[in-house]
Amino acid sequence: MAALHVLVIDDEPALRQILAATARKGGYAVSEAAGVSEAAAKLARGDVDVALCDIKMPDGSGLDLLRSARAQNTDTAFIMVTAFGSMETAVEALRSGATDYIVKPVNAEEVLHRLAQIRALRGLREENQVLRRAATDRAAKLYRFASAPMLEIERLVAKVAPTDSTVLITGESGTGKGMVARAIHEQSARAGGPFLHVNCSAIPEHLIESEFFGHTKGAFTSADRARKGLFLQADGGTLFLDEIGDLQLHMQAKLLHVIESKEVRALGSEQVHHVDTRIVAATNSDVTEMVKRGTFRDDLYFRLNLFHIHIPPLRARSADVRGFVAHLLAQLRRGAPGQGASEIEPEAEELLLAYDWPGNVRELENVVMRASILAEGGRITVADLTPAVTRAGRNGASAEAAAGGLREQLRRVEAEIVQRAIDEAGGDRRVAAQRLGIGLSSLYRKLEEHERADGAGAVS
Repeated sequence: MAALHVLVIDDEPALRQILAATARKGGYAVSEAAGVSEAAAKLARGDVDVALCDIKMPDGSGLDLLRSARAQNTDTAFIMVTAFGSMETAVEALRSGATDYIVKPVNAEEVLHRLAQIRALRGLREENQVLRRAATDRAAKLYRFASAPMLEIERLVAKVAPTDSTVLITGESGTGKGMVARAIHEQSARAGGPFLHVNCSAIPEHLIESEFFGHTKGAFTSADRARKGLFLQADGGTLFLDEIGDLQLHMQAKLLHVIESKEVRALGSEQVHHVDTRIVAATNSDVTEMVKRGTFRDDLYFRLNLFHIHIPPLRARSADVRGFVAHLLAQLRRGAPGQGASEIEPEAEELLLAYDWPGNVRELENVVMRASILAEGGRITVADLTPAVTRAGRNGASAEAAAGGLREQLRRVEAEIVQRAIDEAGGDRRVAAQRLGIGLSSLYRKLEEHERADGAGAVS
């Protein structure tokens, strides 16, 4: 959680300076106001977390300032500073919405203790919001990949996740860049913090700076209330910047500054906040080519590219299709029990395996969901698939027949995948079975089937 912004409100310069120095010593961002009118102007910006407020001041009452802030729904916790013997006033302050009070002469340890309590309460509130979002948004865990390229990506994710390194994920649209970004977050020490997925291309150009860094009330014409920016919202967690190649150059410069300084300042605010936000970025653009053209900053590219993960297209990892189809059908059954298809006929599955999937995993998901809706009797058939999939299957039929039939082709592909997994596991078949996401007995059964089909010694 970012450091709280504390506003010290007191007309006595000595006491105001003591309170400000105490708060700064505790690591808080501090500003000061010498009276009610000055404090009201600073509170109106909406970026003050805690107000240490005197009750009696020459230009008005701290209680009136408190009531005015509450009437305007200002999210500021008030700690009232009252003279000894004015307990009735302190009680009135609590009834008016104050969080707490302290009695003059102030004690530094007591002030820091009260601020720490408010910080802890705010942290719990934000943590509860994060958990609610996670419970709502997090989909069921994806199946374990079967293809060698995706097993390698799982290994890379496991290596980089525990670090705080920035990560750049590249790949065609629909390959699963967001899924990999979330896996990095969930396998990191930040898993209990927020994970914010932001599509940079979807934010209007005139709002993007406000979205990233936040703004105070009145910072621009339509800013009718203060807003916390994405970096502060993701503090302690991960900010996933999707389609980062669409960021304009001036925002690329600002993003680089935040990554390097770990500091943000909201539009209209004087306060600089330290943030502990991990950046994971993704794009389907060729960033190196963009750097050459001058449309992407080379310094930002090198900063993001500390750790690069490239996701291959689905056509290059057809071994994942069967498992993903089964996963999708299981998800659909969980979402709507008793509705949709629960299985797919072999001929339809073979067409899915043979298709090139220009839209990658996203297209596969759409095809399977559509087929599940159309399926009769809980079973997807060839007739339920999209014309593009069935047409591609028909066009490739003669070539497949020449190669010994589609089923035989698929058997040979599976044999190659199994053998590659065994080789990469150094001959350890138990490890190979784990990487393939199957049981050891299933692996031995597949080896026997391939040996019978190809002749002894074809697959060892």
